[in-house]
Amino acid sequence: MSEQRPPLPPFTRETAIRKVRGAEDGWNSRDPQRVSLAYTVDSYWRNRSTFVQGREAIVAFLAGKWERELDYRLIKELWAFTDNRIAVRFAYEYHDDSGNWFRAYGNENWEFDENGLMQKRFACINDLPIKESERKFFWDRSVPRPADHPGLSDLGL
Repeated sequence: MSEQRPPLPPFTRETAIRKVRGAEDGWNSRDPQRVSLAYTVDSYWRNRSTFVQGREAIVAFLAGKWERELDYRLIKELWAFTDNRIAVRFAYEYHDDSGNWFRAYGNENWEFDENGLMQKRFACINDLPIKESERKFFWDRSVPRPADHPGLSDLGL
């Protein structure tokens, strides 16, 4: 039997929101192996100008990302959905090893297989340098974003 990652398509507004929050929680774990399990074994990505295919490549990509992007905190928000596709907008904050802070803004288009695994991910991302005092994402890094922490729309992002 194939792996399944509920909720499964076709998506409703409620299940699409759950899928987006599950992805946010996974990425905020900063655990490349855990995150890779949400994707098909041959998943295809475009992340900025980098093209990635397959779980092994996803793990390697994410490990490098989180070595460079320190104190990473991400918020995702549903933008639109259809049967097996979801569009999200997101923002995340991080700093580099020199202490320079950034907020990255972007959009992702996702396509899922019948088992709820993401088979395609296309991400467009822009980084904005910010001062540490301009940060908006505050929660303990060791846990998912608390339910009472504002989302992107609430923060005016």
